[in-house]
Amino acid sequence: QVQLVESGGGLVQAGGSLRLSCAASGSRFKFNTMGWYRQAPGEQRELVATITSGGTTNYADSVKGRFTISRDNAKNTVYLQMNGLKPEDTTVYYCYCNVASTYSGTYFRYWGQGTQVTVSS
Repeated sequence: QVQLVESGGGLVQAGGSLRLSCAASGSRFKFNTMGWYRQAPGEQRELVATITSGGTTNYADSVKGRFTISRDNAKNTVYLQMNGLKPEDTTVYYCYCNVASTYSGTYFRYWGQGTQVTVSS
């Protein structure tokens, strides 16, 4: 079993910054791609950013140039630095992690509990 614990959400004024963290834990797993989605009530989930274990990153067009994803492989932790926040960034952010069981080789995806980001205008 893998657990993901998110932190760092909150309320910020437009133009401000927040840093989200997501720490993954679990034995007998290899941690592969990690990333962040966001989803507002009644809307589809939107991929925000991803990062592979080798450090290759990918961003949604809506956040390019403003958000930066990074990870610490030693801590199995992924970060999302959000700068230049806009009111339309307001929603719940969920981290995820793709893992492979070192025992069976089976792949799984685990999710964090979600953290609220609110940007006031």
